[in-house]
Amino acid sequence: MYRFIDYYHNEVLLSFDDHPFSKEPKHVWVVCRHKQKWLLTKHSDRGIEFPGGKVEANETALEAAIREVKEETGGIVHNIEYIGQYKVRGKEKVIVKNIYFARIERLEKQDGYFETYGPVLLDKLPENIQTNKQYSFIMKDDVLQKSLKEVEKRIKIRGDM
Repeated sequence: MYRFIDYYHNEVLLSFDDHPFSKEPKHVWVVCRHKQKWLLTKHSDRGIEFPGGKVEANETALEAAIREVKEETGGIVHNIEYIGQYKVRGKEKVIVKNIYFARIERLEKQDGYFETYGPVLLDKLPENIQTNKQYSFIMKDDVLQKSLKEVEKRIKIRGDM
């Protein structure tokens, strides 16, 4: 388990174990790959980030992850796997979020993208992401870096990257 302070000075606990903080988290975040590129979205307020959001009533976290990718990028998920979970102890509330890794089969053009300006494809993530103002605060703490290392480790074990 990792413990650190996020962009807004909240305590964050991050684990790659099986749902250590909640079996039914209310938020999701999806690290996506499409055709050897990273698939992100440009949020209308926060900037560039991986897709994610809230789990709706009568929806599982996995279903929410697939829906959020589609709504925010037009991405159709080919396969998706749970990577980990993190808990943010904010000043007003606690948020628990599942982290997933998804391979995207295709991108469908949409008339609109929920809360975003649609897909952003990158060959690689910038090294200065933590200081780059184009990127969302969600991309600026250790959750991203440690999640990417976990994804890379799992993919190397399977040999499919």
